[in-house]
Amino acid sequence: MSNSRPIIARTKQTRRLLLLATLGLSTGCSTISQYTGLAHQPARQSHSEGPAGVRDANLEVAKAEPNSTVKQVAYDDVIVQEVSPVLVAQQPATSSLSDFMPLDTSDGDGMQFLQPVVVEQENGIANTSGMTVEQFESLALGNNPTIAELVATTQKAAGFRTQVGLRANPSIGYQANQLADQGTDQHTVFISQTIITADKLALNRSVLNEALRAQLLQLEAQKYRVATDIRIKFFEALAAQRRMELIQEFQTVSDKGLEFAELRKKAEEGSQLDVVQAKVLKNEVDLQLQQAVVRFNAAWRELAALAGTPEMSPTYLQGRLPQNESAMDWNSVASTIVVSSPEYQAAQARVNQARASICRHEVQPIPNLDVQFAAGVDNGTNNGLINLQIGAPIPVFNKNQGNLSAARAEYVRASREVERIENAIKARLASAAGNFDASLAAVDKYARDILPNAQEGLELAEIAYKAGETSYVQVLIAQRSYFDTNLQYIAAQALLGQARARVDGYVLTGALDPIVDNSGDDSLRGLTFSQQ
Repeated sequence: MSNSRPIIARTKQTRRLLLLATLGLSTGCSTISQYTGLAHQPARQSHSEGPAGVRDANLEVAKAEPNSTVKQVAYDDVIVQEVSPVLVAQQPATSSLSDFMPLDTSDGDGMQFLQPVVVEQENGIANTSGMTVEQFESLALGNNPTIAELVATTQKAAGFRTQVGLRANPSIGYQANQLADQGTDQHTVFISQTIITADKLALNRSVLNEALRAQLLQLEAQKYRVATDIRIKFFEALAAQRRMELIQEFQTVSDKGLEFAELRKKAEEGSQLDVVQAKVLKNEVDLQLQQAVVRFNAAWRELAALAGTPEMSPTYLQGRLPQNESAMDWNSVASTIVVSSPEYQAAQARVNQARASICRHEVQPIPNLDVQFAAGVDNGTNNGLINLQIGAPIPVFNKNQGNLSAARAEYVRASREVERIENAIKARLASAAGNFDASLAAVDKYARDILPNAQEGLELAEIAYKAGETSYVQVLIAQRSYFDTNLQYIAAQALLGQARARVDGYVLTGALDPIVDNSGDDSLRGLTFSQQ
C-alpha cells in the first residue's frame, strides 16, 4: 500500500506528458480546428429573391417584375390583371440531415469533443427526399378552402353583373271586352314591353363591374395570404427540424461526455462535480430534444392544415434557412407595396363601385316607358281594331332621394376604407421591417462574430484541458455555450425568413380567416323596373 501512491502519481504524470506530446504533434492540424459547425454554414446558402416585386431598395411595381407571373382574367368585358405569387425559391438540400461528416476526435483518454455527428431521422419523421415550400404552396392553392370560397364569390359577382343588365321580358296576352253585349264584343291580342330609359341597365352593369373587379382582387390577395402563411409556418417547422438535428448531434457528445466523466472519476482523474455537471448537460439536451420534437410536430400540423391537407403525416422538410439578405429602403418599399397590393387595389375598386352607384341612382327618377300594342276584331262592326297604350310613372313623391343619399355616404365610407387599408399596410410593414432589420443584424452578428468567438472559446478550453491547465467542467461550459449559441442562430434565421416572407407577400396574412362575401346582389335590377 505504501508504494501504490507513487505508482499512481507516476502514471498520472506519464498520461499528462502523453497529452502534451499529442498536443504538440497536432499543432497546425488540431482536430478541433476541423469543426465545421454553424459558424461556417453561411456558405451553404445562396441569396434568394422574393416575389411580388419586393426584392431590394430599388423596388418595382409587381407587374413589372420579370419573375412575376402576370395574367389577365376576363369576365365578359371586365379584365383584371392578376399577379401570381412568385415566391422565394429554396435551394434543394444536399443532405437529409446535414453536410457534416463525423470526425474521430478522441484523445488518449478517450474523451469525445463536440463534433457534428450524422444521425438517422427519428421521432416519427420520415427520412425521404423531403417536401419543399413550393410543394406546400401548390397544395395550399389547390386545397385551402378560402381560395375555393373566393372563387365562388367571384362567380356570384359575375352572375349578378350579368343579371342586372338584362332587359325586361315582353308580356303577351288576350283581352276581351263587352262580352255580355252580344254582337258588340271585342277580342284583341296584345303585347307589352317596358322600355328602360336613361341607360339604366348599362349603369347597373358598371356598378357590378367594379364589384366583380374587387372580388377578383380579393381572390388574388387571398392567394398571397395563403402563400405568406405557408412560408411563415414552413420556416418555423424548418427551424424546429434544424434544432432537432443539432440537438441530436450534440446529444451524442453529451452522452460521451458523461461516460468520460465517470471513467475519469474511477481513474481518480476527475471528481464527482465533473460527473454531476455532465449529467446536468445531458439532461438539458434530452429535454431540449423533447421540446424540439413537440414544436416540430405542432408546426407541421399547422402547416398541413394551412395547405388544406391536415391528414398528411410529418415528413422531412427540404429547404434552407436564410443566411443573409440585402438591407431595404423601407420608404421606397412602403410607397411601392401600397399601390401594388391587391388588398389596396380591391379597396380602390370599391370606391369606383360607390362612384358608379351614385351615377346610377341619379338617373333613377327618370321614368321608364310602359308600351302596349294590341290588335283584334270588333264583332259589332265586323272590322279589325288596333290599340296603342303608353304610360310612365310620375316622380312626384319618390325621386330616389333616399338611395342617392345612401350611395353618397357609401362613397365616403369606401374612400375612408382606402385610407384605413393604406395605413394598415404601412403599420404591418413597419412591424415586418423591424423584425427583418433586427433578425438580419442578429444573423449577421452571429455568423461574423458570435459563432466564431464561441468556437474559438471551445477550442481554447479543449486545448487548455489537454495541457492540464483547466478542468473538464470548463470544457463542458464551453460546449454548452457553443450549443446554445447555435440554437439562437437558428432562431434568428427563422425570424429573418419569416419577416422576408411577410414583406414578399404584401404583409398579407390570415390564410384561414373567415371570408367576407362582397359579391353583391341583383337589387339594382328590381329598382330599375319598379321605380316605386
